[in-house]
Amino acid sequence: MACSVVKKVVLGTAIAVGASALIFGTSAPSYFKTAFHKVRHRVKSSVPMQFEIDRARQQVADLEPAIHENIENYARAEADVEHLKQEMVAIRDNLSEEKQTILALRKSLETGDFQLTGSVSYTPDEVKSEMGRRWDHYRQVERILHEKNETLKARERAMAAARRQLANISSQRKSLLTKIDEIEARLKAIEATQSTNEFTFDDSALARAKQSVAELDNRLDVMARTAELEGRYADGKIPVVIEPKRDVVKEIDAAFGKPTVKSAETGEKSL
Repeated sequence: MACSVVKKVVLGTAIAVGASALIFGTSAPSYFKTAFHKVRHRVKSSVPMQFEIDRARQQVADLEPAIHENIENYARAEADVEHLKQEMVAIRDNLSEEKQTILALRKSLETGDFQLTGSVSYTPDEVKSEMGRRWDHYRQVERILHEKNETLKARERAMAAARRQLANISSQRKSLLTKIDEIEARLKAIEATQSTNEFTFDDSALARAKQSVAELDNRLDVMARTAELEGRYADGKIPVVIEPKRDVVKEIDAAFGKPTVKSAETGEKSL
């Protein structure tokens, strides 16, 4: 059943588009586009102002969840940054201790004192091996510390950008709410002024009435000119029927006078 309805809708749309293409030709898309924009404009213009104000206020209110989510993300990022800083402090302390141990091993090679822990003595090769192991570990930790420091810088830059964005969104939100309040106040002032008037006129309705009257006047002008031109340029003569009992000659003589003609002998002669 649903498929049948869909097929009918698709077929009807195709027929409508095909008919429009036959009527308007290649200009059909522009007609559709123009009609769509006009209908949308009229529908939007018919929406009450108070409804549009409430809609705008709701759109601003819809920003609240996003703002709270960004605040939570910012707080989480701030906590991560603080934790990373503490971790880096601990790594630096460990590196400092490791450095002191390496320097002690290096000094023992210079002094020849290889009794490093209690009564246990080590050979120079063992000291060198231990020093090399610790040195490799020290450099590896240094690289890790450098990477964490770069991560910290990136997170701090992201936090600064997020902080600016939050401040901007908050400021823009307050500005929008203030603007909406101003618009609503202006609307109420206009409505109050309109309510004090004895009559209110719809400008668009008045404009349509004027256009209709102008169109009627134009049609009458066209009809009058058409009748005049048809009388002037018509090929056929309008047949005139005269009643048999009428004395048309007598009527014309009474209206314009009896005509006279010249004779060959006397010069004039009455008919």
